[in-house]
Amino acid sequence: MPDTKDCAARMDALRAEIDTLDRELLALLNRRAACSQEVGRIKAEERDLIFKPFREKEVLAGLAAANTGPLPEEHLRAIYREILSSSRRLQRPQQVAYLGPEGTFSYFAGVEFLGHSVDFVPKAGLEGVFRAVSQGETELGILPLENSLHGTVGQSLDLFLRFEVHVLSELFCKISHTLLSTAPRLADVKAVYSHPQPLAQCDAWLRTNVPGAKLIPAESTAAAAARVAETPGAAAIGHKALAAMFGLNVLARGIEDLPDNWTRFVVIGPRPAAGGVRDKTSLLFTVPDKPGALVGVLAALSAHGINMKKLESRPMRGEKWKYVFFVDLECDLGSEAYARALADVAANCHTMRILGSYPQGPSLDVSAGLD
Repeated sequence: MPDTKDCAARMDALRAEIDTLDRELLALLNRRAACSQEVGRIKAEERDLIFKPFREKEVLAGLAAANTGPLPEEHLRAIYREILSSSRRLQRPQQVAYLGPEGTFSYFAGVEFLGHSVDFVPKAGLEGVFRAVSQGETELGILPLENSLHGTVGQSLDLFLRFEVHVLSELFCKISHTLLSTAPRLADVKAVYSHPQPLAQCDAWLRTNVPGAKLIPAESTAAAAARVAETPGAAAIGHKALAAMFGLNVLARGIEDLPDNWTRFVVIGPRPAAGGVRDKTSLLFTVPDKPGALVGVLAALSAHGINMKKLESRPMRGEKWKYVFFVDLECDLGSEAYARALADVAANCHTMRILGSYPQGPSLDVSAGLD
């Protein structure tokens, strides 16, 4: 058995070494901060966007490739997302609109992806997020686009038709739902509030465990929690951190019907992101009212070897029985290499608009921790 004095001496030596390393890290972080400030001065002259998704993905990938451990890659990426968040803040304060209030999954997705140094601005609805970005109130917005269990958030697609904004980046977030209430027991729950998506994602669990409860849609999960905090006999579905935020009891965790529950979020901005390797392109298009019109678009994509990851139609605003198509492609359709492909696709469309070309997003667990 090791001698107690030897263990204590070794512990003191290790702590001294850690203190030295911390000071070295602090000096390096301040040198990095000074570089970020200089970058900010250059960008200010160019009126450039601070958020650079291509550059940030490149930095994180390079560090992960160079990492020899024992620091886990997940920890490395989490640390550097905060460093990058701080760097952006040093260049220029950055405001990001999201579906509020604080405590929604959009909020936690934004914090996880963009870091804590961002000024997050809550909006009462998704339209408010689009409007804030398009009118320059905020530099960026973050919004849910689709869920792995219940498909597209239709309102988000519809709002792309109304506002001139661009997709800069994407992220995939693992979602786990918690049932929250002032009530102490499930048997006391008479009504359940939440955003329509979580209500749908937990439908089977709710019918089994609170079969008599009325299901009531709310503007967001956080708005539902706020309402439930003042409503006896009611419960809310949302992120577990809402319990501490609103003084609620956690009645059940992981109540989603299927455990592999992911939501795809996108970051939007007033103009396209510049530079970098673009893995995906999202676009909106309409086709002429004639037989085989859509087939012509799909054939053009196939002829150029472009893989289509998503195709969805939405009714056109103010046009009965006419539709607009939303498509995700695995390529940078706006690059010179795809100029012929773009021309061929456009030739088969009535109208076409590229929403953005951007890097493939990371997969993050926004439900981990925060107990």
